[in-house]
Amino acid sequence: MSDTQDTQETQDTQETQETQNSKRPTPDPAEKNAFFPSQYSLSQNTSAKTDFDGTEHKGEYTEGRWKVLVIATEERYLEMGNGTLFSTGNHPVETALPLKHLLDAGFGVDVATLGGNPVKFEWWAMADDDDAVVETMNALEDKFHHPLNLTELQPTLGADSDYLGVFIPGGHGALNGLPSSTVVRDTLDWALDNERFVVTLCHGPAALLASGVGRDESRFKGYEVAVFPDSLDKGPNKDAGYVPGEMPFLFGEELKKQGLTLVNDDMAGTVHRDGLLLSGDSPLAAHSLGKLAADAFIEAVNK
Repeated sequence: MSDTQDTQETQDTQETQETQNSKRPTPDPAEKNAFFPSQYSLSQNTSAKTDFDGTEHKGEYTEGRWKVLVIATEERYLEMGNGTLFSTGNHPVETALPLKHLLDAGFGVDVATLGGNPVKFEWWAMADDDDAVVETMNALEDKFHHPLNLTELQPTLGADSDYLGVFIPGGHGALNGLPSSTVVRDTLDWALDNERFVVTLCHGPAALLASGVGRDESRFKGYEVAVFPDSLDKGPNKDAGYVPGEMPFLFGEELKKQGLTLVNDDMAGTVHRDGLLLSGDSPLAAHSLGKLAADAFIEAVNK
């Protein structure tokens, strides 16, 4: 073997090792056996900018009454099937862009978590060079740090409530507690009973599973919804080290068991409306879902 061949093989081996290392989930020093996504997966799945190109209903709603209620996660760690902890939360892009459209249109925003504890975010997915995302996250920072207590708020919701809809952002953190919560179930009931919107994307639709808690049938049975595909969490996300193990459950499969129809099987920025249920498949859908939500909210108040 020539020296040149030997040198090339050494370089190839080093590059292979570096790639393998970069696909290993990154330890979270704040918690034992907890992990952030691998550096490789972040390079493939996050971006400093989004496709945001402006809002279409700026200042159109001026009456000041109607707001959207954000149901966010207060849990940081999601236990995976292998016992590791995924350091997660709500995805900042998926949270900020839909709210940017509603805020610009003139609607208010309230934020709630199940216990009133601060919202947890996947800050490693923050689009730091995107003004729309940064400005929205900054504008709502105090609400994220000091959210309402949904458990206390829910019993006060009625036909005269000032919320035109609820918004459940994505991020794997949406799988923590929300799908099994009777409080979320009752909040969704309120929305359906009072013809209010339910807006959600990516892993956020997992919260719709709460509608089936303690019942023979989900009230969302028969609805169509866009979601983050289970196939990506089972395969590419795990293989690339985005998640540190197999998922604790596959929420898409569970939604289908409850009688919902998933309108997508890939991640392509799909958004969908089925009555008052507005949904999107991923961060790629955040901007389009914001447009869809703003259109729907403006249409509703102008009736």
